Amino acid sequence: FISSYNLDCSGSFDVNSSTADEQVAESFIRQAMEIIVDEAVKKATNVQEKVCEWHSPEQLKKLLDLELRDGGEAESEILQRCRDAIRYSVKTSHPRFFNQLYAGMEPYSMVASFIAEAVKTNLYTYEVAPVFTLMEDAVLRKMIKVIGWEEGGDGIFNPGGSLSNMYAVNLARYRYCPDFKEVGMFSAPRLVILTSQECHYSISKGAALMGIGTKNVYTVPTDERGRMIPSALEEKIMLAKSEGAVPFMVNATAGTTVLGAFDPIDEIADICEKHNLWLHVDACWGGAAIMSKKHKHLLKGIHRVDSVAWNPHKMLMASLQCSAFLVRDKTSLLQHCHSARASYLFQQDKFYDVSYDTGDKSVQCSRKPDAFKFWLMWKALGSRELEQRVDRALAMARYLAEEIKKREGFRLVLEPEYANVCFWYLPPSMRNLPESPELWKKLHTVAPVVKQRMMKKGSMMVGYQPLGEKANFFRMVVISPQVSRQDLDFVLNEIHNLGKDL
Repeated sequence: FISSYNLDCSGSFDVNSSTADEQVAESFIRQAMEIIVDEAVKKATNVQEKVCEWHSPEQLKKLLDLELRDGGEAESEILQRCRDAIRYSVKTSHPRFFNQLYAGMEPYSMVASFIAEAVKTNLYTYEVAPVFTLMEDAVLRKMIKVIGWEEGGDGIFNPGGSLSNMYAVNLARYRYCPDFKEVGMFSAPRLVILTSQECHYSISKGAALMGIGTKNVYTVPTDERGRMIPSALEEKIMLAKSEGAVPFMVNATAGTTVLGAFDPIDEIADICEKHNLWLHVDACWGGAAIMSKKHKHLLKGIHRVDSVAWNPHKMLMASLQCSAFLVRDKTSLLQHCHSARASYLFQQDKFYDVSYDTGDKSVQCSRKPDAFKFWLMWKALGSRELEQRVDRALAMARYLAEEIKKREGFRLVLEPEYANVCFWYLPPSMRNLPESPELWKKLHTVAPVVKQRMMKKGSMMVGYQPLGEKANFFRMVVISPQVSRQDLDFVLNEIHNLGKDL
């Protein structure tokens, strides 16, 4: 196992040593799995343990011994490397990790990840991935049904919501100007994407990557809650047309990254239909709300859109990465837009139904079976439990918001619409200061210091950021069912304890 081939006494390769190698490999895997269960599952989800063990990059380089050498290390040393990798990583499954739009330990999708790595296949043809090809198809069909596309649709799993949003840009452009695929930008006028000022940065990155240009991404103003203003969208469309440009796509957001805002999809759809624009919804974060009868109203009108990006690895907690791009199209637009017809993979005279060879719909060649993580989790939990997962997360977010209102020195940025709870902490020294630019200047420095202190202590992780003219504020993201009310109370107490001297 240490060396895939063994040399015999004469210096030649011993081709008969595979049984011994397999035994060593199996022993190593069993020992490593014990470490994973003990350190990355049990210990990492224990509220009594640290969320992170902070070290500077230079310190961590020394602790990890990152140099790669000509000779291999002993098994005991490699197992210690495994322990160290877990020890010094951030424990995102910890009940007090609230830093990102993902959190918590999901056992079924975790096991699916292990299986996918062990099977080690590639999701481009049914030939090499028959099980996972069918599972992806089943999951996509179910997600399409949940969205409400009665006549069906198409889709594909890919590595992250950014790529899903870029798929939408490429498909919208292809629908407007199919010649773009072959003759490039010379075949089209100046194209314009419209999106809210609170959208994910992947829209601008996609415009840059695909040659549209970031200056041709027109940002639409939002209201006080961070939602796109439909009348402002119409004004921006008319502005682009008056400049001789061609608007071809609108990107709406269902669950913005910072505030968790939901753009009014129904009203935006009316405008897109009027101007014949492709409407994409970035529901990477907020898409899970559609699983809940209580909260699906946040996505009202989503059945009218052309495409959706939805990440089950966020609110629904599937293991990273698990991201779906879904399109309301039955004309094989994905296939036509991305197909390269590689004859060594996608032979049309195979002995089975080649419609299951879905790889040519993707811009990738190698593609992992990420849908399996969602499929196994959905099988284990059922739709009702997924719904309860969403309902509980939003109920806990509401609890936190109400607690913030009760506490001296804490102030909500706005009432939460989703699982994002945004707030300021004012230390005692600032609580009696009048509202003024000077107060906000002082307050801007608080969150970064509190964040530094919590990281070095390892007690929890909560994100912060400015937004527009607003001073730095904390953004709590409540997801995991392992989080208790006591954990949320702890966060507020800990912020006060870490910042009360500022």
